[in-house]
Amino acid sequence: MKNRSGEKIKLASIDELLGVVNEESAMEIEISKIHPFKNHPFKVLDDEKMQDLVESVRINGVLTPVLLRMDDNEEYEMVSGHRRMHAAQLAGLTTIPAIVRELSDDDAIVAMVDANIQREELLPSEKAFAYKMKLEAMKRQGSRTDITSGQNDQKLKPVISRNILADQVGESSKQIQRYIRLTELIPELLDLVDNKKLQFTVAVDISYIDKEVQEWIYEYISDTGFIKPKQIAALRNQLNDGPINQIQMLSIFNNCVMAKKVSRSLTFSEKKLTKYFPDDYTAKDMEQVIESLLEKWMQEQSY
Repeated sequence: MKNRSGEKIKLASIDELLGVVNEESAMEIEISKIHPFKNHPFKVLDDEKMQDLVESVRINGVLTPVLLRMDDNEEYEMVSGHRRMHAAQLAGLTTIPAIVRELSDDDAIVAMVDANIQREELLPSEKAFAYKMKLEAMKRQGSRTDITSGQNDQKLKPVISRNILADQVGESSKQIQRYIRLTELIPELLDLVDNKKLQFTVAVDISYIDKEVQEWIYEYISDTGFIKPKQIAALRNQLNDGPINQIQMLSIFNNCVMAKKVSRSLTFSEKKLTKYFPDDYTAKDMEQVIESLLEKWMQEQSY
């Protein structure tokens, strides 16, 4: 492929996309000596996509090396490649091609998140903890990693670092903040968000509520199958005045849910109506007369 000036366009290699420099080379590492990244926020699921990956590994091997770092016990911590390693294990491999790099804790977090955050179909919980981990690492690093600055030791303000992260992942700064709020939910409620049984915005509102009360909310959702935004709004408003017990919370929720009106059905037989109307009146004519008379009756009731 050529550009307009006739020069060839240089496409980035897989290694370059993963941040692997030319001087680094892959080596075969025993899988038994590799442990997962601490608090790894991304789930490794045995789903259909994993089965496809396992089949690919059986046929072709692991084509892209995983990224590791050495730990204090002279073993290896996985930075990027948890799914590939799991597929390799399921395929019966005992070693995996890997790049071993010296990385600080914060550099490892940034590399781990960056390698996974662009995956399709990430769960809200995965984004929540990944954004939180990277944002905290960026704050500790104190500067952007993609520019050269003479003030690398200057700590980034939370809003500035969140804006930088938002640009990197293609979310708004406000949305980044909302996702991170989900990390304040109890696990049961976070599972409901992942399973699309609890609205994202409602979950964010719940995240500001004490964990004990969150457990009551989860019980309520389990019993009723729903929670409405106005119920959580009313609960938070009441909590601003002081703590409440579970019975009081249920009372607040019940008061927010309006009782459905009893359905009333009323019919008139043709035989009953025709004695009041001339034979040439259609059903529409009779309906108009009835509505007119009822309107007059209603006006008389107001006097």
